[in-house]
Amino acid sequence: MTLSHTILAVLSQQPYSGYDISKRFEESVSCYWQASQQQIYRELGKMEHLSWVTHETVPQMGKPDKKIYSITDEGKAELVRWYAEPTEPTPIREDLLVKVLAAPYVSVDILIQELHRRRQIHLEQLTDYQTMEAAYQTLTNPPKIERFRYLTLRRGMRYEQDWIEWCDEVLEVLKPGAAP
Repeated sequence: MTLSHTILAVLSQQPYSGYDISKRFEESVSCYWQASQQQIYRELGKMEHLSWVTHETVPQMGKPDKKIYSITDEGKAELVRWYAEPTEPTPIREDLLVKVLAAPYVSVDILIQELHRRRQIHLEQLTDYQTMEAAYQTLTNPPKIERFRYLTLRRGMRYEQDWIEWCDEVLEVLKPGAAP
């Protein structure tokens, strides 16, 4: 998956400014795709060059003009083309796993510290996702778009929960006298 396809999916709902796309990423896409505002604006420029999106300039008083981006027919066709491609699991490139692999040869105390730090990061992210989930649970008969957003949120929650459980597992193994 590329950033451009994620942006096309977001713009399929409605036209947004680059800033609004960035906010949508933070609110509903961050559990599986992250991009900075700068990356989004750069990608929008490329996508406009490919005729996948177009923009309308909206003048603002006392501020720079705002560009509102819309998906074009070419962009919809690209999204459909990409959507039909089979997906492959994303390869894992995780430096914490390499540190666990190296643990027999270096100070385990450093690894324990890092595991606690990483566990806390994942716990905070899970807590944020649980707050988002609570908002979904207040919806009765949510629209289709919200049901699919909820499914991606649930996957993000499981990802964070799995990391927390794995950190706990490794910390248990690293306790003095524990059998590996």
